[in-house]
Amino acid sequence: MFLVKTWRSLAFGLYGYKNFMMSGFVEHSKNFRPEDMQAQLEGKNCIVTGANSGIGYATAEGLASRGATVYMVCRNKERGEAALSEIQSVTGNKSVYLEIRHPSVTSNPLPARFSSKDVPVHVLVNNAGVLENDRRTTQKYEMNFAVNVLGTYTMTELLLPLLEKAAPDARVITVSTGGMYTVPLMEDLQFSGNKFDGVEQYSRNKRVQVALTEKWANMYKDKDIGFYSMHPGWAETPGVAKSLPNFSKTLSGKLRTSKEGADTVIWLALQPKEKLVPGGFYFDRAEAPKHLPFAATKGSHAAIDSIARNLRTLSNL
Repeated sequence: MFLVKTWRSLAFGLYGYKNFMMSGFVEHSKNFRPEDMQAQLEGKNCIVTGANSGIGYATAEGLASRGATVYMVCRNKERGEAALSEIQSVTGNKSVYLEIRHPSVTSNPLPARFSSKDVPVHVLVNNAGVLENDRRTTQKYEMNFAVNVLGTYTMTELLLPLLEKAAPDARVITVSTGGMYTVPLMEDLQFSGNKFDGVEQYSRNKRVQVALTEKWANMYKDKDIGFYSMHPGWAETPGVAKSLPNFSKTLSGKLRTSKEGADTVIWLALQPKEKLVPGGFYFDRAEAPKHLPFAATKGSHAAIDSIARNLRTLSNL
């Protein structure tokens, strides 16, 4: 097992250093098609979680600049209001609204508020996430799991009726990370081991998100909703600076901007669904592998089925 973990870390580091930094974005952007980003989103309703800074803010701004009605879901009212004001000012789009995320991860009134408005949801961007290096709990759940996995699962499942209203144009885009390349799919969702490792738990969470995206794509294929996950690359965001300070300082000036990190999120929101792979994992406007060679990270269908059943129970759905 030690050798396998060592290989995963080495393969991930080499692959990431070549592809995930700003230099990788510059190289990959040579193959980008400008016309892919020219579509407008007037009349479309988009929800972006974790939208007050970083990838979420850049995503909300990019969608708003294309005329979408954007609902920014944030946990902090003050920071959310500041981000809202800035996006409205920069884009000239006044159809951008702030929604404060309820602190409960299993009792979320946001979908109910949308249902009462009878608002179809064309794009849901599951971007909210945390990387807590120390074991913390919220409502008896380990913090990373609660936000990254249970919160993402609950939000998506509760918004399904509103996504169906927007079909066949509806899609769910979940922001994962390249760190998931270092871990297999594991049913131990709350890291029950004695020695807690926040970075590994975060990576596990992100692996679950990719597997859940596949699960949703298969489970709800008859609902005509697109489900996609993506990796933004290594971007210089407030979240990275806080959670991975040494990483952020060491690679300062080499990391991607938040706008570059959000580029593929916006690309996925704009592309015709027939050009995208259901349940696909994307990086720099192209489908990307979900596993690195010889990393032994491929999980069984039984594992994700069990995880999904567990999440449904925990979320009281």
